[in-house]
Amino acid sequence: MTLQLTGVLTALATPFTDDGQVDVPKLRLLVDRSIDGGVDGVVACGSTGEFAALSHAERRLVVETVVEHTAGRVPVVTQTGATSTAEAIQNSRHAQECGADVIMLIAPYYEALSMAETSGYFRAVAETVELPVMLYNYPSATGVNLDAETVGRLAREVENIRYVKDSSGDMGQATQLIHHHSQYISTIVGSDNLILAALTEGAPAVMAGTANIIPGEIVAVHRAVAAGDFVTAQAAWNRIYPLIDAVLSAPFVPAVKAALEVLGQPIGKPRRPTADLDSDSLNRIQKLVTELQLAPAPA
Repeated sequence: MTLQLTGVLTALATPFTDDGQVDVPKLRLLVDRSIDGGVDGVVACGSTGEFAALSHAERRLVVETVVEHTAGRVPVVTQTGATSTAEAIQNSRHAQECGADVIMLIAPYYEALSMAETSGYFRAVAETVELPVMLYNYPSATGVNLDAETVGRLAREVENIRYVKDSSGDMGQATQLIHHHSQYISTIVGSDNLILAALTEGAPAVMAGTANIIPGEIVAVHRAVAAGDFVTAQAAWNRIYPLIDAVLSAPFVPAVKAALEVLGQPIGKPRRPTADLDSDSLNRIQKLVTELQLAPAPA
C-alpha cells in the first residue's frame, strides 16, 4: 500500500533531563500525547525537536525511540538532513533501518548553497534510500528558498521525492505548490499560523510544533475542513489562534516547552545556548492557556 500523509503531523519537541540528556520516558509521553490527541503522524528531529543541537548519537536515539514507541499507530517522519551529503545519507539510512515511514531533508544550513548544489544534495540522498522523501523548505534557516518550480521539477525527476514541507511562510508559494504540482508532490505547510489557510486551500496536511501543546484542537480544525464545515473550522481556529500567535511571537522552542510546563507536562529546558522563555511571554502564554481551559496532563 502506498503511504499518503494527510491531516495533522506533530513536529515533536525533544525533552531533556535536568542534566541535559535526552529524556526518553518523557519523549514517549509526548508521542502518546499527540497520538491520543488524534494527530495523523509524528515527526522526529525537526526544528521544534532542536535537531541542530543534538549529537549524532542523540539524533539516532530520538529516531529509534519515536519509531519504537509509535509502534505503527501513525506514520513517523524523521528529519535526516545535515550540513553534508554524507551525514545526511547516514542519517537517512539509519531512519530506514529503524522503520521510519518518511524521511524529511532540510537543505544544508550553514553556508547558503546555490540551487544547483541544493538540488544535487536532495537527489544524492534520495537515491540512497527506498523511503518516500520530503523536502524541507525553511529558507530563514538555510538561506535557500525552494520555489514551486524547483520542487515540482525534483518531484518529477526523482521517483521517491513525494512530499515538500513548506515553512517559507509564503502562502502564495504554498498555493502554487498545491495547485500546480499536486500531481507529482504533496504539499505539507509547516507554518503554524497558516494552518487554516493551508487546509482550506487544499493542502493534504499541515505540520505543527504547536501540536505538542494543543493536538486535539488543531485536529478539530482539520476535521472540520475535511468535512466541508468551514463555519466550525473557523470557530475552532479563532479559539486557538491567539495561543498559536503568542507561541510564534516568542522564541518558538522555549515557548512550546513553557506551554507544556503550564499544562503540567514539563519536558525540560531548551538546550543551551537557547535561553528559557522571558517572563512577559511566559505570562502571556499562561493567560491564554488558562482562557482556553486546556486540561492538564494526568498526574
